[in-house]
Amino acid sequence: MKAIVTGARGLVGRRLVRVLAARGHDVVAWSRADVELSDRASVETGLAKARADVVFNPASMTEVDRCEAEKPRAYRDNVLAAANLAIAASAQGAHLVHVSTDYVFDGNAGPYREDDVPNPRGVYAKTKRMGEVLIEELAESFCICRTAVVYGWPQAARANFGAWLYGALSQGKEAKLFSDQFVSPTLADNLADMLVEIGERKLTGIWNVCGADVVSRVEFGHAFCDAFGFDPKLVVPTKLADLNLASPRPLHSGLVVDKIRNSLKNKPLSTRDAIESFKQSVREAPASSL
Repeated sequence: MKAIVTGARGLVGRRLVRVLAARGHDVVAWSRADVELSDRASVETGLAKARADVVFNPASMTEVDRCEAEKPRAYRDNVLAAANLAIAASAQGAHLVHVSTDYVFDGNAGPYREDDVPNPRGVYAKTKRMGEVLIEELAESFCICRTAVVYGWPQAARANFGAWLYGALSQGKEAKLFSDQFVSPTLADNLADMLVEIGERKLTGIWNVCGADVVSRVEFGHAFCDAFGFDPKLVVPTKLADLNLASPRPLHSGLVVDKIRNSLKNKPLSTRDAIESFKQSVREAPASSL
């Protein structure tokens, strides 16, 4: 199989490239410097040249509050890019595996199944949902993979939740975590394994592809402390509303993983198993990256 990976320098993209190569696939790694996804001609030329069987698209603008401040860029990265990839992939007969988010739901009635009705709030959530809709309309063969709170070590250019939490707690600093936001934390390595299997099998439709458990951020923090031996008192519970953030966040946005658990060989990891894997990655990382 020949595969294109967008956002190849990002947290998920790097792992996709590694997993695909390890499984013997031919990989074309795209970063923004290689192909501008919001430019239709650039995408069409790149796909025509690569002649890929599958396109993995984890690239997007994921900084939730920044999306509120930079709406045009959020639209380019989360909507135009998705549409361009859908059109170009269809023209080349390629299967599109698109990474989306639990934020397409408002968080009033989670955890959510794949067929629950989205109700996005905020620019990030709305642009990600728009991207989903355009893929459903424009792509001939696709899989929309909704994930949540992706973390991993070593981190990419931008910090992720797990890396930030480890950095704070390992230095004895307090970490303010939401006690009222319930999510499905997802280890990037586990996500990459599941996405690759979806691509290999060319599964279609909408799938929840995330960690197995729905937990509050405080519960995740306590599990983190248990695994690493950090002082649990460093985890300071707070309420989402107390931070007065620019963009709304869903409170109960966990995702139900029955479909993927019953269908894939690569299963979603429990919170505890995922943190143990993260811990092993920290131990194996060069000292310079700690």
